[in-house]
Amino acid sequence: MRLGLALGYWGRGPSAEHVPLAREAERLGYDSVWTAESWGSDVFTPLTWIAAQTSRIKLGTAVAQMAARSPTTTAMHALTLDHLSGGRVLLGLGLSGPQVVEGWYGRPFPKSPLTATREYVDVVRQVLRREAPVALDGRFHSLPHRGPDGTGLGKPLKPITHPLRPDLPVLLGAEGPKNVAQTIRIADGWLPLYWAPGRPEIYGPAVSDLPEGFRVAALAQVRVCDDVAAGLLPVKAMLGFYIGGMGHAARNFHADLMARMGYEEEARRIQELFLSGRREEAVLAVPDAFADEISLVGPRARIAERLAAWRADPVTDLLALAPDPHTLRVLAELNS
Repeated sequence: MRLGLALGYWGRGPSAEHVPLAREAERLGYDSVWTAESWGSDVFTPLTWIAAQTSRIKLGTAVAQMAARSPTTTAMHALTLDHLSGGRVLLGLGLSGPQVVEGWYGRPFPKSPLTATREYVDVVRQVLRREAPVALDGRFHSLPHRGPDGTGLGKPLKPITHPLRPDLPVLLGAEGPKNVAQTIRIADGWLPLYWAPGRPEIYGPAVSDLPEGFRVAALAQVRVCDDVAAGLLPVKAMLGFYIGGMGHAARNFHADLMARMGYEEEARRIQELFLSGRREEAVLAVPDAFADEISLVGPRARIAERLAAWRADPVTDLLALAPDPHTLRVLAELNS
């Protein structure tokens, strides 16, 4: 199982610790470092900054939001950074949800998310392969543009720049069973948000039959500490925000996933508290058992014991949200 360092997205501003952590992860033999975006910092600029100050570690987006850019724009970002970094990019994509797509990007959330994702990946791959001018008569992504508001003068184009790697890996963030099944068919890897060791069936039957070389890059908060309950608080804070606030009460993919994992009543209670402004109560309402199941928190011996369950699963890459160099080092030693 490879290790990755997940840095997430910025809060109020950039963290002075991100580059030192990435360099330490590279020194320790971590395979990859990953950035993210929500509705603040973007995913590619911090990764480019990190790329300039490292030499070997792979550079992943977890995830680049599809609504933020046309598929050709995303492909341009990826092929540019891949050249500048010497072929280190792992392109992770995600659809996000209606709240972000419509509220932040001002675009309609697709009525058929699977079709929209499939078309997006198709265009990205066409750009990266550079075998012919990019063309797609899609429901959500049409190249050239054929709408009634166009001039009719557009024509299919090939990228001027030759991509460094036509097979640059594309991974997808997916939560529902149908989305996961499609991800396994059309992508090179999958970025599950909450991975519960020993329970891959939560994501559907397709997980039991993965293609050779397919990446399952699972995100988990990791913290070496003596007090497990205190160590779980940051995990619960993240879950409270994602389940309570990262989506509408009637359509929140993260809450739906928690419900499928056996915590339906708790998920709805967290939403109710968060959306009524009682955010601290929402965090405290996250069950310790759920937070513990999807993270690696506690003393070294406890993490070592629990890490064995991750290795026994289809997880190929553990993307650790690890806030300090000590945790990074312990995890590297235990995984060696």
